[in-house]
Amino acid sequence: MWKDLPFKLAFSSSSSSSSFLIFSIWVLLFTTMGLAQNNATIPVKIGVVVDLETEFGMMSLSCINMALSDFYSSHSNYKTRLVLTSRDSNGDVVGAASAGLDLIKNGQVQAILGPETSMEANFLIKLGDKSQVPIVTFSASSASLTSFHTQYFVRATQNDSSQVLAISALVQAYQWQEAVLVYVDDEYGQGIIQFLTDALQAVNTRVSYRSVISSRASSDEIEAELYMLMTKQTRVFIVHMSPSLGSRVFTTAKRIGMMREGFVWIMTDSMTNLLSSLNNSVVDSMQGLLGVRPYVPITKELEEFQARWKRKFQQDNPTVVGVELNVFGLRAYDAVVALAMAAENAVNSTNSLIFQNPKNGSANSTTDLDSIGISQNGPSFLQALLKTTFKGLSGEFRLIDRQLQSSTFQIVNINGNGARGVGYWTPDNGLERNLNDSSGNSTIHSTSNSTILGTIIWPGDLRSTPKGWEIPTNEPKMRIAVPVKQGFTQFVKVTTDSSNTITITGYCIDVFDAVIKSLPYAVPYELIPYSGPNGEQPNYDEMIYQVFLGRFDGVVGDTTIRANRSNYVDFTLPYTESGVSMIVPFKENKSNNAWVFLKPLTWDLWATSGCFFVFIGFVVWVLEHRINEDFRGPPAYQAGTSFWFSFSTMVFAHRERVVSNLARFVVIIWCFVVLILTQSYTASLTSLLTVQQLQPTVNDVHELIKNQENIGYQMGTFVYELLIGLGFDKSKLVVYQSAEECHDLFEKGTAKGGIAAAFDEVPYLRIFLAKYCSKYTMVDPTFKTAGFGFVFPRNSPLVPDVSRAILEVTEGDKMKDIEKTWFGNESTCPNSSTSVSSSSLGLDSFWGLFLIAGVASTLALLIFAAMFVYEQRNLLKTSDSESSKWRKIWDLARIFNQKDLTSHTFKKSKLYEESGIHGDDQSPVGTSPSTHCYPSPSSYDHSFTFFGEQGTPSPEHGDPNNPNVQVTEEIDVIIELANHTREQQRIPEDNP
Repeated sequence: MWKDLPFKLAFSSSSSSSSFLIFSIWVLLFTTMGLAQNNATIPVKIGVVVDLETEFGMMSLSCINMALSDFYSSHSNYKTRLVLTSRDSNGDVVGAASAGLDLIKNGQVQAILGPETSMEANFLIKLGDKSQVPIVTFSASSASLTSFHTQYFVRATQNDSSQVLAISALVQAYQWQEAVLVYVDDEYGQGIIQFLTDALQAVNTRVSYRSVISSRASSDEIEAELYMLMTKQTRVFIVHMSPSLGSRVFTTAKRIGMMREGFVWIMTDSMTNLLSSLNNSVVDSMQGLLGVRPYVPITKELEEFQARWKRKFQQDNPTVVGVELNVFGLRAYDAVVALAMAAENAVNSTNSLIFQNPKNGSANSTTDLDSIGISQNGPSFLQALLKTTFKGLSGEFRLIDRQLQSSTFQIVNINGNGARGVGYWTPDNGLERNLNDSSGNSTIHSTSNSTILGTIIWPGDLRSTPKGWEIPTNEPKMRIAVPVKQGFTQFVKVTTDSSNTITITGYCIDVFDAVIKSLPYAVPYELIPYSGPNGEQPNYDEMIYQVFLGRFDGVVGDTTIRANRSNYVDFTLPYTESGVSMIVPFKENKSNNAWVFLKPLTWDLWATSGCFFVFIGFVVWVLEHRINEDFRGPPAYQAGTSFWFSFSTMVFAHRERVVSNLARFVVIIWCFVVLILTQSYTASLTSLLTVQQLQPTVNDVHELIKNQENIGYQMGTFVYELLIGLGFDKSKLVVYQSAEECHDLFEKGTAKGGIAAAFDEVPYLRIFLAKYCSKYTMVDPTFKTAGFGFVFPRNSPLVPDVSRAILEVTEGDKMKDIEKTWFGNESTCPNSSTSVSSSSLGLDSFWGLFLIAGVASTLALLIFAAMFVYEQRNLLKTSDSESSKWRKIWDLARIFNQKDLTSHTFKKSKLYEESGIHGDDQSPVGTSPSTHCYPSPSSYDHSFTFFGEQGTPSPEHGDPNNPNVQVTEEIDVIIELANHTREQQRIPEDNP
């Protein structure tokens, strides 16, 4: 009937004036029918489990209802509608479990939103897995709830473990070495502890104690636990508990004095998120605390929602005042939006919203758990929910591993009536004062807290950073063990007077006292002498082990930092030089070695130098033989002249002329080499003769082992184990306690039961050498050690502070005064620690010079040979079949042996031009007419020899003013020309 009405009205109208009215009625009817069809939506039942009697439950339920209203007002086209069914958990685990069971069994809900706490959620998670109903929580954050076996548990909030990195970064930034964890004794409190412990250990912070407080603890029990914490050194407390229990803990801590200067309190987000729900008296007791909480960006939508929520909540709950919106309310709002979007994507028809009854049927069920059905839409609903992403009021909503992704945390400082933000922590940048800080100061590994966070007001209105520990006032002074020494009392000296008053002095004691005084806080201590069983010098390893056992709080003395000792105790930075070395007596060398002049150079350098002297002499002879009379004459004379010339360059006494440019080049290079070589030899010989007077008896440890010598070591030190490790026989190790006793053992020697060498740490050897500097010396090798350091128990908070104080003392004038007081006489002894080693010079120091000289000489020879062969190229071109290559070489050698008459050094005279002497003239030439001139070498037989002509050159050769010499030169030239002509006639006529 209603369907035909618009058409009847349209066609029954006959007048044009009424046609518009009829059309309007038709449109209105169809719009009404369309709305009626759109109202046919699919209801999706959602259960809500909260504590309706608490402010938190009322705030959460208010946000849930507003989320439904806001979402569907902006998404009216959705074909699904969430229908909420709420149940009161009564703040009890059993009540929450009963409410969840009722919602699944009787209400057949598709998902359950809630519950509030982690304890309540534990049972509901198992119900959800059994019935395939997603359990979506917006406030249960315990890390223990996360498991791969709980497939239908969705955490629409952050895991507690996501904040541990922010807390550890905060502890690291202020360099606190220890922390105490204070948490509630339930599943919620224990869930975060392992993650927090691991995060603190990653930044080298030790959890010194775990304080577990029951949620039902009385005021007296809380007070007793806090008093116990006051007796410990650690003053950094990290608190993880519910606001109800935390309020009682902080109120008690304020009352007993644990909120004064020096204390550090850090809260997890369990309390920081709910600060607005605490009354003013509780907040007043929390002044100076630090807290971390998830950062919620302030947007326009969030500000508008806060205003609307406040009006709505006051209208619905007029009798409830003081309730503030927190991050859990925002996450409840976002969780409802996520459920609505998932329902739209997962639900296709009403047929998919049914529950399948269990196989056993309700008739055989003995409990309600046996009769609950299985949601047919559960798997698809869960998958749609896990894929849902959007920008919510609390930030970006995105589920990773079925829980909200980690985001930025804000660091707040409790001051006045609320929390004041001092910085942020992000997974990418760590701690930073402002988000998106581009100054470069943001780093998770930074230790400069002044540039990371804003100004923090600590408990007690303290502006400076607390050190994080202190010595409890109700404990006695620190018991510091001091070794009782028989010798080397400059380091530690324990004396007892007639009244049994013990006095402890020494270098180590003065350094420790100066270090403790430089600390910014007082450290009371008492020194307790520690000796061996019979009063002798103690074993240092055993003394240090007493600290590990807790019988002493530290050790002060000449205690060396060793790796095996660091397994039981902690050492400060060293305050002395390090190393273990050897001392031996000087040799009594009354006579000098006759062959000491050979020691400055090694044998290979001597051999190389000699070879080069011969080689350079040969090179100069080759280059000068044809053009220089000084390098001509009988073979023996030429060889002697060449060697004499080469070796005389060593003292620059060579008098022979060098006329060839190539020879001059070689001589210049060689003189430079000889200069450096002779100067180095002189310096090495001088040093060798000086050092020889301080020659030690032993230079090598292996020599001591080989000769079975006795070795000395100081009683109680680790040097004994070092010597055994080096291979010394135990029967050859002799112990001493003082420098005087060590000297007596040296005087006896190995043959009389004494020692040949002593091993000890460098500080002791300095004392010994200061007293006996003229008799002993320290030689290599030096075995590395870390030096002397102060001993404290493992993970003692004193270690970093004392180490920094040691640096301040050692770098200042105070350390110089202490050293002068106890080691002042050491400056009067010359330094005997100079390592004695071989002073011989080796070839490796001069091979570069020899290389230059060799290359230069070889190059000169090659140039000369090339020029000579080029001049005699006509001889080499002969093609006589009877002449062989050896004949040509022989001819070249014969020509090389002759003078080069074309050289400017041999001048032609008029006598040669006018004589007309032919080459076949065999008449000998007599002696020079001058009675003052020796016979010319040309007056002898000129048969060919490789080394040159027989005879001796004139001693007056080279004097242009001597007429006798000029005549002799002219005669020599004539004879040479005659010889040349004679040799040419000997060549067969058929040769070209």
